[in-house]
Amino acid sequence: MADSQLPLWEVFTQPGHGEPHEHAGSVHAADAEQAMQNARDVYARRGEAVSLWVVASDAIIASAPGDAGPFFDPGNDKAYRHPQFYKVPRGVRVF
Repeated sequence: MADSQLPLWEVFTQPGHGEPHEHAGSVHAADAEQAMQNARDVYARRGEAVSLWVVASDAIIASAPGDAGPFFDPGNDKAYRHPQFYKVPRGVRVF
């Protein structure tokens, strides 16, 4: 059976100026322009966002859960990459 759905697009919204874009969800659309319009109608119709990104789902490349060990482990053996050797000066708030 052939897929009758339009291509899937991932939507990222920026809630305020200077804030990072966050994944909001997905929309189906024939092209990028229609995806942007659909994303606006679904995810920003009440002013929840100041900026939208739409990305074709098939253009996203992600690591697989099974790759977690070999893919991410090389950084764990480099202790100097972690801020554990620095002293925080008095009066500085740590979040």
